[in-house]
Amino acid sequence: MKASTKLGLAALAGAAVFAALPAWAQTTAAAAVSPIPKATVDKGDTAWLLVSSLLVLMMSVPGLALFYGGLVRTKNMLSVLTQVLMIVCMVAVIWVTYGYSVTFTGGSAYFGGFSKAFLMGVDANSQAATFSNGVYVPEFAYICFQMTFACITPALFIGSVAERVKFSPLMLFTALWVTLVYFPIAHMVWYWGGPDAIASAALKGAAALTAQNADAGKLFQWGALDFAGGTVVHINAGITGLVMCILLGKRLGYPKEPMPPHSLTMTMIGASLLWVGWFGFNAGSNLEANGVTSVAFINTFVATAAAGLSWLLVEQIVRGKPSLLGAASGVVAGLVAVTPASGYAGPMGSVVLGLIVSPLCFFFVAKVKAWFKYDDSLDVFGVHCVGGITGAIATGILVAPKLGGQGLADYSTKPGTMVAGTYDMLSQVIIQCSAVGLTLVWSGVGAAVLFVLIDKTWGMRVSADVEQEGLDIAEHGERAYHY
Repeated sequence: MKASTKLGLAALAGAAVFAALPAWAQTTAAAAVSPIPKATVDKGDTAWLLVSSLLVLMMSVPGLALFYGGLVRTKNMLSVLTQVLMIVCMVAVIWVTYGYSVTFTGGSAYFGGFSKAFLMGVDANSQAATFSNGVYVPEFAYICFQMTFACITPALFIGSVAERVKFSPLMLFTALWVTLVYFPIAHMVWYWGGPDAIASAALKGAAALTAQNADAGKLFQWGALDFAGGTVVHINAGITGLVMCILLGKRLGYPKEPMPPHSLTMTMIGASLLWVGWFGFNAGSNLEANGVTSVAFINTFVATAAAGLSWLLVEQIVRGKPSLLGAASGVVAGLVAVTPASGYAGPMGSVVLGLIVSPLCFFFVAKVKAWFKYDDSLDVFGVHCVGGITGAIATGILVAPKLGGQGLADYSTKPGTMVAGTYDMLSQVIIQCSAVGLTLVWSGVGAAVLFVLIDKTWGMRVSADVEQEGLDIAEHGERAYHY
């Protein structure tokens, strides 16, 4: 072939490639900005989320109700059972009326809006995003799961004021508290800016998550880690319980008069139901059934076991006898502490967390409460708030890959997965401490204001005669046992 012919063919080929470049560039650009895929719901993830919702509901009724019911005196047992049951019923109605909307829709970094009040626009075809690109569950399933968290959180703090609080004012306090304290805290921690925010970040890079969704929750924007509710549930309820018991005052005869639990058998049953239900609480918070779910599951198992052993060891050393009450308290302390870390830590880190949290909670329950002479009836502050703070701060440490943690999600390279990337532990611990501080202030101040307002206008405490007789008969007209 002549040289001139070869040159002509090469020129034609070059011209064809050059002509095709704009079309290729347009195709590549279009792919880069293609709309976020919206797949059909995943049946396995949906089933797991619904089962998890049932498990968390079981934590409240009957789990928490039996746990608290066994710890109070016989004359007050039905009052505690009624309080837990009715709080769950009331908050569930509030949740679907406006709670879900103001928690999980946009508005501001502190409070959502009312675009989904009365569940407007939500039907059987509505979808909620999970943490993986293109993976969805029915929005109703997500609503139910989050509703169980909203129901159990205020039920926790009644343990601080058990045996001396009026039922009706308590219900009013709870309704206002979930509205002005729980919903904003949950929004700040768990609202990531809309159903497509995670998928959007997966396509455009993690930085887009905050940039594109300026109304994401404030603590979420800070980068605070709370996998299943260390701040939202336990610190929130724990500090509220402390404020309430201080403002309400001590029980008659406390601390001189013995006030032992009337049924540790019932308390053991309740603690066991809490442990079983907590797998839905923690592992369900991943919203999917995958590897991270199994991480949260095993962490919930081993941290709790370690904390139970740790509490009994401390009790054996300090008091000379291991008790069932101590074992149950240690189990709950471990569950509380691992909650924020459950999807981030590794199993060995969770064991260490469980071993550490029980001595800390024991110290507050056995020593600090006596020093400051506040009557936290069922040790809500000493277990839930102290355990929640311990777990929240420890999450910033245990997530580190070098310590067996899962690392942080890198949405730009592996959408929806936990990867062991670079990790600045000190910065994350500072963020965790900031989140704890904001929760303590928001919840503590909010609870104090609401309590004082209701107490001044209605009265939060029963009379001395009613307290002496017992709340079961005086408040509810019935007794647990008839002789």
